[in-house]
Amino acid sequence: MKTLLLSLMLLLPGSVLADSQAAIAEQLRQAANGQASATRGEQLFRARTGVGEAASCTDCHTDNPRAIGSHIRTRKAIEPLAPVANPARFTDMAKVEKWFRRNCQDVLGRACTAGEKADFAAYMIAVR
Repeated sequence: MKTLLLSLMLLLPGSVLADSQAAIAEQLRQAANGQASATRGEQLFRARTGVGEAASCTDCHTDNPRAIGSHIRTRKAIEPLAPVANPARFTDMAKVEKWFRRNCQDVLGRACTAGEKADFAAYMIAVR
């Protein structure tokens, strides 16, 4: 099913996906009082917290957001985070919030702030 969805999304004009990603990034930026930093987002992605189940986002997602990762416990494949490698990323706000809720708890041991979400999305969307 995931492969079918990704295949269908690849048939959509790139501008439609980019518009959706830009809209979600803007929503997150507005929730963070208009502030978002790709630099801070990269720092968050690479930070080793040692607090949650995973010490860092990179434990599951690898240090390359364009690469396929795997869950540290189940070893289930995780599609790339960066939209440049996975056009489905950051196109559905409900999914974005769902994964922030789960992964922030796993890595940080708490919910991400609005600023952290905006920064993280800004970084992922900026990855080329």
